[in-house]
Amino acid sequence: MVHQTAPVPIVRAPETSGAPLTPGLLVGLASALAFSSSGPLVKPLLEAGWSLGAALLIRMSLAALLLSPALVLAARRHPGVLRRRWRLIVGFGLTAVAGCQIFYFAAMQRMPVAVALLIQYLAPVLLVLLAWIRTRRRPSGLVLAGSAIAIAGLVLVVDVSGARFDPLGTFFALLAACCVGAYFLLAERSGTELPPLALAAGGLVVGAVSMIVLCGVGILPFAVTMGVVEMLGVQVPAWIPIVWVGGVATTLGYALGVRAVPLLGSRVASFVGLSEVLFALGFAWLLLGEAPGAAQILGGVLIVTGVVLVRLDGRSAAEPRGEAVSVPVVPGP
Repeated sequence: MVHQTAPVPIVRAPETSGAPLTPGLLVGLASALAFSSSGPLVKPLLEAGWSLGAALLIRMSLAALLLSPALVLAARRHPGVLRRRWRLIVGFGLTAVAGCQIFYFAAMQRMPVAVALLIQYLAPVLLVLLAWIRTRRRPSGLVLAGSAIAIAGLVLVVDVSGARFDPLGTFFALLAACCVGAYFLLAERSGTELPPLALAAGGLVVGAVSMIVLCGVGILPFAVTMGVVEMLGVQVPAWIPIVWVGGVATTLGYALGVRAVPLLGSRVASFVGLSEVLFALGFAWLLLGEAPGAAQILGGVLIVTGVVLVRLDGRSAAEPRGEAVSVPVVPGP
């Protein structure tokens, strides 16, 4: 007679460093490419009389509207998910969506843009230090070398020569870096119940609401001029760049970014995110005529080298959560 025993849980082993991460890398690079077009397109709007609050509110609201079906679908498939995961959604919205931009632009108003950008993109190093503290295990030589090389490249790309030090501006920029780090850590917590797209949509809704509050009480001014803006000497309607920033750059940036993090792991994904700086140089050259110099090109090579070194570390590979599978055990007669 054949007897069936209780199912035995088998946990699938996490991926190792030998597992191909090409899909995650491609998605992460596509996210960085989408995000990078925002700055060169928002700049002409600000120069034409738009306020920062208006630009941020419209970009977040448009992206939230486009991604909202994913949040609705998650709520219908998993009743009560918003109640159970509201802390994650609100936390993502306040840090990864609103906090990143508000603190960065607050820092930018008190210090050179290049310095604020450099400090904000220290987020990958902060994640390495956080992992060191939490695990009490020193990062590998590859990770340390990759971090140093990537930051050296970032210094060359943003060109901080002759910059002045501002304590409050530095504090705001560090808060922006912490928010960027939170983006990668929180995106890693999406799952079956709250898929990445739903998390991004919920975070953008929270971010848009927070911007409405800030603009409504006057902390951030709201001003819009629906005339024309100039890009590469060409006059275009102001609605074209803002629709692109909200409907394409922000929407695709968050949608692809939150998908890439679970595939790559927060550490590797954060380093891949540095490519946003390189893509931004390309868009600034294409749209604004700001050609990169030799030092910036060298910096780009160093950033890519640093990312490759971090990726080569075995402990940097994506480690999906173990998935228990019930398999009935049938012993012999």
